[in-house]
Amino acid sequence: MYYNKSILIGFLGSDADQRTTKNGASYTVLSLPTKRSWKNDQGNYDSRSYWHRAVAWGKLAPFAATLKKGAHLQLVGELRTREYDKEYGKKKKKKFTVKQRVCEIALESILKLDRAKRQDEPAPDVDPTDAPA
Repeated sequence: MYYNKSILIGFLGSDADQRTTKNGASYTVLSLPTKRSWKNDQGNYDSRSYWHRAVAWGKLAPFAATLKKGAHLQLVGELRTREYDKEYGKKKKKKFTVKQRVCEIALESILKLDRAKRQDEPAPDVDPTDAPA
């Protein structure tokens, strides 16, 4: 049996980035940091942030495109790795290509963890003569 599932919880690091492939398919890229903390040898806490790239395709892409920096999210998806060639240099003689490997989460679901904003409603007026005795 094989199982490939990643669950990330954190605050969106930047506004969602909606893009389109050469074939016309739209997708949305999310950048989400997570943090790990530990106690070091001196008894102080250290931490390290890890940035994750998550990609929403299909029907999930338009919703993902509405997300803004700072949104508290739970992202669930499949961990995928891919390679592409990246060119460096501006002059013909100085150009060279390097294989780049990217690890990203192909999203299956996005859950917003933000609390709904409270509406400032005035307290109802209560007539003291209507109170039960």
